[in-house]
Amino acid sequence: MDVMRTRIRDGDQQAFEELFDQYARSVYNHAWRLTGDWSVAEDVVSLTFLEAWRSRERLTPDGGSLRPWLLGVATHVTRNLRRTRRRHEDVMARMPRADAVPDFADELVGQLADQERLAEVREAIGRLRTHEQDVLLLCAGAGLDYAEAAEALGIPIGTVRSRLSRARKKLELALPRRQMNGDRGTAVRPVKESTR
Repeated sequence: MDVMRTRIRDGDQQAFEELFDQYARSVYNHAWRLTGDWSVAEDVVSLTFLEAWRSRERLTPDGGSLRPWLLGVATHVTRNLRRTRRRHEDVMARMPRADAVPDFADELVGQLADQERLAEVREAIGRLRTHEQDVLLLCAGAGLDYAEAAEALGIPIGTVRSRLSRARKKLELALPRRQMNGDRGTAVRPVKESTR
């Protein structure tokens, strides 16, 4: 039995502070990859640890790292935020429009090549199915191995492998001459270019 898991299940606040100190950065990075917005990523971190505290009794007493569990919680929190945002946008779309004031900061950011590249990759990832996005961002983005990603999402390892394979193939088609590096290698293999 894992002592840290037991302490967290029992509501030990000191253990939860240690958990936060150890994994908050990892949860933030994963949330940023999912949302592309640092402010929303900070909200996701807060909500993730709040939800982890609320659901601590469901944490299994045996197991390894708590990182996959937390990243799974963060993934679900992000989905819920997206759903809420879509509902809000639907309501706002039905309201009468006010005259918009252009935001010149957005124009400046849009001119940067790195931002364009990031937008291109995010758009390609956004066209993937939700479950393919989740696996890709956990494995390539957060650096989880297949077993950890399977644990985080509550699915079999074989399902993680097949979803990741499909996601990679779709990204290869969407980004033919691009490469996206993750902690554990390349999520999209580079295209071989002919030599002169």
